[in-house]
Amino acid sequence: MKRFGLMGGLAALVVLLFLGSLMAGKAWVPPGAWFTNDPGWWIIAELRLPRAILGLAIGAGLGLTGAVLQGYLRNPLADPAVVGVSSSAALGAVAMIVIFSVTTPLLIFAGAMGAACLSMLLLAGLAWRAESAVAFILAGTVLASLSGALTAFLISVAPNPYAVAEIIDWIMGSLTDRSFAEAQLAVPFIAGGCALLLLTGRALDALTLGEAAARSMGMRLDRTQLLIVAGSGLVVGASVAVTGVIGFVGLIVPHLLRPLTGARPGALLLPSMLGGAALVLAADSLVRLAPMAGEIRLGVAMALLGAPFFFALLLKMRSSAWT
Repeated sequence: MKRFGLMGGLAALVVLLFLGSLMAGKAWVPPGAWFTNDPGWWIIAELRLPRAILGLAIGAGLGLTGAVLQGYLRNPLADPAVVGVSSSAALGAVAMIVIFSVTTPLLIFAGAMGAACLSMLLLAGLAWRAESAVAFILAGTVLASLSGALTAFLISVAPNPYAVAEIIDWIMGSLTDRSFAEAQLAVPFIAGGCALLLLTGRALDALTLGEAAARSMGMRLDRTQLLIVAGSGLVVGASVAVTGVIGFVGLIVPHLLRPLTGARPGALLLPSMLGGAALVLAADSLVRLAPMAGEIRLGVAMALLGAPFFFALLLKMRSSAWT
């Protein structure tokens, strides 16, 4: 009963924040203007609705990915970026801008998604038959470091200063001016990735007893690894491809909800989806309401929120280790 109450409350919160996202902005559009000929309706239909849909999907995907990775790695500091797919997708987009001088959003999406899929296949190959979580995290760390270094190299050799400015602006992460075309591209990949990640719940619960115990219970940990690699690749790759890098969602949400769901990782998955959607929708609405001429980038706002949260977690873990 407690679980159903939590899920119902989170679902209601997501609905309210989704509706609030349609209203919020430099120009408020009240509900009374939604079904009339008021010009505000076009603001909702063309600008805010695809933005809200992407915020909902990306937040849900990142929240779920964070919960799965923390459960699989048994590491409370794990985040979707740990598998290296986020940095690989960013590398693909930067390569399209710098090497091929692409400015079309759909082509940048294709480059980012292609790099994400390639990194997903590479990580699957590195993790194949290596059932240890340590091997998995090391492979992801190597991939993330390599992608980050190559991205920095491309930025440093970019001949066009305007391209550099565009890259930096894109990497900061934002839902601004996203269209239905981008939503139609990204949402199916995110949904598919979430479906794969939700299949890992039983294995994550078994892993709380240790890898040897999980294998003795009939869990195929190599299959679980591949599900996590594929699901994370689809979710994070599609998210980065359309919005740039938005971090810390997968770190913050599971930690906020874990006291309400208990220690079982499988019970945290669906609440983390709803919690991630709520967090991104709320953050995106707030950045639009900031009292300044421009709009704060969503990725920057999440970093300003997530960095202190991450630091607080480190202090908490350190104090626990001392006691």
